[in-house]
Amino acid sequence: MFYTQSNPSASVLNDRLGKKVRVKCNEDDTIGDLKKLVAAQTGTRPDKIRIQKWYNIYKDHITLKDYEIHDGMGLELYYN
Repeated sequence: MFYTQSNPSASVLNDRLGKKVRVKCNEDDTIGDLKKLVAAQTGTRPDKIRIQKWYNIYKDHITLKDYEIHDGMGLELYYN
């Protein structure tokens, strides 16, 4: 599903320590923007957060659309 500015999607980030964070964002948001939204919910600084899927560590300057991150997609959340 592709989403637009008026229709935000929700991604679920799991830190595998029992915490799941659900964040609403747009397709043109970057991973850095996503980290800021996660940081606001968890209380962790954005520069201490790493987002990845399997072994792919997502870079801060790439958009969610470029990584093909869609509505409801689960991502892994790690703390550096």
